[in-house]
Amino acid sequence: MRHLLIALVVLAAPLTAAADKITRDTFDAQGRPRTFYFYRPQSAGEQAPLLVLLHGSGRNGLSLVERWKDLASKEGVILAGPDALDSGGWNTATDGPDFLHDLVELLKTRQPIDPKRVYLFGHSAGAIHGLLMGLLESQYFAAAAVHAGALPPDEYAYAKQAARRIPMAIWVGTNDAFFPLSAVRATRDALTAAGLPVALTEIKGHTHDYYSRAADINREAWGFLKSQVLDRDPEFQRYQIMR
Repeated sequence: MRHLLIALVVLAAPLTAAADKITRDTFDAQGRPRTFYFYRPQSAGEQAPLLVLLHGSGRNGLSLVERWKDLASKEGVILAGPDALDSGGWNTATDGPDFLHDLVELLKTRQPIDPKRVYLFGHSAGAIHGLLMGLLESQYFAAAAVHAGALPPDEYAYAKQAARRIPMAIWVGTNDAFFPLSAVRATRDALTAAGLPVALTEIKGHTHDYYSRAADINREAWGFLKSQVLDRDPEFQRYQIMR
């Protein structure tokens, strides 16, 4: 019996370790194979929150999942970092609502995800995409938080079309060369004018470099996100988007 118990412990150890590692996976979305990076901490409960991470230009999903892993382990958060079809940026037609919906619904079949606590976080190009996806799917995602991003003025109108006043939060450095404060503040003003609750944090002296301050930004972003919960079952809105 003693030898049997030892054998069981030895066999179980690699499985436990693997369950707490970042994995790379692919799935079919609109007829295309798509890649995403996934992390489920051992601390995740039976109804765990899911955080969808949208990377910056020239990066991939792993670049954000790696930065969120430690906090997710402490907080019991499941992470999914999809790759944009073109790593140079996110496209509404190929990476938009249908793509993210397919990914989230797939994960719901595999993992114990709380459907009322599915969140978005994006950096740079992923921040722009995160803000837009939050507006388009305001009844599907509970909230969105982004670092270093702003909406183009021609997309402000989507804020007025949002079916739910989805909570949003933006972090930006006062020395960000890609997203000046004027553009970020204009986005904040357009969203709040449409009735959305938006929190803007301006980090004094900070640049566009998310990665050097990821631990602090992530902690604050999760502090905002985790308090937001859908008050009803999520609803997904389908759009006819030209490809």
